[in-house]
Amino acid sequence: MHKVAVFVGSLRADSINLKFARALEKLAAGKLEFIYPDLGSLPLYNDDLWASPPASVLRLKDDIAAADAVLFVTPEYNRTIPSVLSNAIFWGSRPWGRNSWADKPGSVVGTSPGGIGTAVAQSHLRSVVTNLEVILMGQPEVYFQTKPGLIDDDFTVTDPDTRAFLEGYITRLTNWIQRHTQDAVSSVAAE
Repeated sequence: MHKVAVFVGSLRADSINLKFARALEKLAAGKLEFIYPDLGSLPLYNDDLWASPPASVLRLKDDIAAADAVLFVTPEYNRTIPSVLSNAIFWGSRPWGRNSWADKPGSVVGTSPGGIGTAVAQSHLRSVVTNLEVILMGQPEVYFQTKPGLIDDDFTVTDPDTRAFLEGYITRLTNWIQRHTQDAVSSVAAE
């Protein structure tokens, strides 16, 4: 089973993006193991802190290194990604020459009550993580509109059509991770 580090761009306890991530985790049971790095304890990015890196930063980099893949679950704030997610991305990409994101298979999803379901933030985030050499899955795109009752309190997707779409997404993500982790193993074996 592949381990996926899930980066939820909201620290709110009742975050709809965290609830969405938990629903995806439930659909992925038996295929993928989701871990949730602690983004709330990261200090604001400051290059001077590399002289004595905070424990939370080292944990973040260890979580990324231990994962087979990364999944970004982003809200949309002012047509972009939230600062907590940007901050985690900054820390993971540094110091120079030690980009933790490079060569990790990944995906970007998000949810909002609005009809475009974080599409603008996701577009912005895709350009950022591609630049960091995340091997980004292009399709299917998931611009999820949260509606009351669509995900219940135990993280079950209640609508059969929505559940089928998200199950298809999880299957594609699992295959994407499998393909790219096999490629990485093949490359190492060939060296």
